[in-house]
Amino acid sequence: MQYYLLYKPFQVLSQFTSEGGKTCLKDIIEVEKDIYPVGRLDYDSEGLLLLTNDTSINHQLLHPSFEHKRTYWVQVDGAITHEAANALSKGVTINIDGKQYKTKTAIVNLLPDTIQVPDRNPPIRFRKSIPATWASIQLTEGKNRQVRKMFASVGFPVLRLIRAQIGKYTIDKMQPGDLISLTEQEVQAGFFR
Repeated sequence: MQYYLLYKPFQVLSQFTSEGGKTCLKDIIEVEKDIYPVGRLDYDSEGLLLLTNDTSINHQLLHPSFEHKRTYWVQVDGAITHEAANALSKGVTINIDGKQYKTKTAIVNLLPDTIQVPDRNPPIRFRKSIPATWASIQLTEGKNRQVRKMFASVGFPVLRLIRAQIGKYTIDKMQPGDLISLTEQEVQAGFFR
């Protein structure tokens, strides 16, 4: 079995086939033909993505009953408030497939302005009069565009979204496009223990 940890760049599809001329995984990395991503990140999100040909781990990583932890760094439009962070941590109501859904509790922290993240190409828009602050949110579920919907529900649209951690693995010392090979033992220790 093969296992890889990828720092998926911004504006790359989390799949190996292109749609509408968009950049996809095969355009940025070379891996064996039977490798596929476990889970996904939206085209306009970036960060950690596990790639493998081991179908046995899909259920463990993706099924909500396992409450697999994922941490995201979120840059928002405006100065996020403690009240908004508190509401997010308790769970908010968002729209999923046309139905109202109350998110599970989350761990939300405001991050310092000095947070070190790789430059994004293209960069986010900069406006002198409106701050763009950072927060981290740890979830145990992964609905479609959930993080963006959650932050929008408390009045803070997302400018940049990075999956910074899955299990014990982080983007520390990684750059967009970096691909790290893992052993089965590293996957078991990093994701399931």
